[in-house]
Amino acid sequence: MAWSHTHVPDQSGRVALVTGASGGIGLETARVLAARGAHVLLACRSMERGRAAAARIGGSTEVVRLDLASLDSVREAAAWVRGRYERLDLLVNNAGVMFPSYRRTEDGFEAHFGVNHLGHFALTGLLLDLMTAVPGSRVVTVSSLAHRAGLGALDEDAARSSSGRRSLTAYGRSKLANLMFARELHHRLTTAGTATASLAAHPGLSPTGLWHGDAPRLLRPVASAGLRWLAQPADRAALPSLRAATDLGVPGGAHLGPSKLFESRGAPGPARSSRASRDVAVQDRLWKLSEGLTGVRYTFPPALAETDPSGTVCPVTGARG
Repeated sequence: MAWSHTHVPDQSGRVALVTGASGGIGLETARVLAARGAHVLLACRSMERGRAAAARIGGSTEVVRLDLASLDSVREAAAWVRGRYERLDLLVNNAGVMFPSYRRTEDGFEAHFGVNHLGHFALTGLLLDLMTAVPGSRVVTVSSLAHRAGLGALDEDAARSSSGRRSLTAYGRSKLANLMFARELHHRLTTAGTATASLAAHPGLSPTGLWHGDAPRLLRPVASAGLRWLAQPADRAALPSLRAATDLGVPGGAHLGPSKLFESRGAPGPARSSRASRDVAVQDRLWKLSEGLTGVRYTFPPALAETDPSGTVCPVTGARG
């Protein structure tokens, strides 16, 4: 069955936070959740753009300032949420940068890795205890088809070096980290016996602001041709995230994406991923590195045991076996 926004169940009484909700896929994700009755927190770098998005969306929304390039801002946003809400049902880690003009984040990290991965890693860790006892709660982390281009080690050198920052490799490395984080988080949540599930999604190709920003000059003709023939509008590109967040028939640990034309467009379904993304030993090392770099250490119920990085991972669900 072709899953669409009409399949999103009633979200009344649920609180959702969507990062990067002022435009593109994030705005469409927030719009559908609000239309189905959720109270949606729009986490945006620009409060002005966030308020404009809230006015477009309607429904029950609030705007919180979040600059993922600053760990101080991440902590302030998390504190704002914690000061107002005792529970969080959905966290959609959607925001991202592609080929940014600046070299490093406020904290000295390569911009792709710092914003796309470390900012979301920190935000999730600071909010997770609002979710772990909430039935049906879900963390959805948005990756990309470009995760396959994420070559090289996911280590501190990659996190801090701005060499090749304008390349698809640097962007792909950050999206590979997103996918590995989603899988490792699911493993740890499951081991702890929490009510929260972690899933990953990717939008395929969509002509959002990421493509129209600071793309290197040499990539623009390729991007333009690819988007013309393969891309889908933002409302369609948001469907994998929406399904991962709201379709409780999709198991935790799943990775969803468009189902047609090399996963560039179409209804959401199980997505493929690179062999590197399923390396559980690297997932564990990335987790420990991310805790060290952000200073955010996750706490789980006592049932959580030390992870065994020797297991295998199902290519669809990410489950170890």
